[in-house]
Amino acid sequence: METVFVLLPLALLIAGIALALFIWAVRSGQFDDLETPAVRILFDDEAPPRRNGSAPSVPPLSPGAKDNGENSKTDRQTTEAASTRRDPE
Repeated sequence: METVFVLLPLALLIAGIALALFIWAVRSGQFDDLETPAVRILFDDEAPPRRNGSAPSVPPLSPGAKDNGENSKTDRQTTEAASTRRDPE
């Protein structure tokens, strides 16, 4: 019975904190737009602006790799990471 006197106020305190955090999140706009973040992954990123009309640089293939369209997943990830880098301004 003594544990009820400890656990009940503790549970009420935790529930009150959770309610306060929920109210804070609603007031700060955390739940305003639930649709856009879910579909943002489906849209392409905008191309970075080109400087002086130069073409974007394409990183070369790794040594010994054949360009037969069947590069490994690691090569594709490296190429994607290198092609999305931006020059420091």
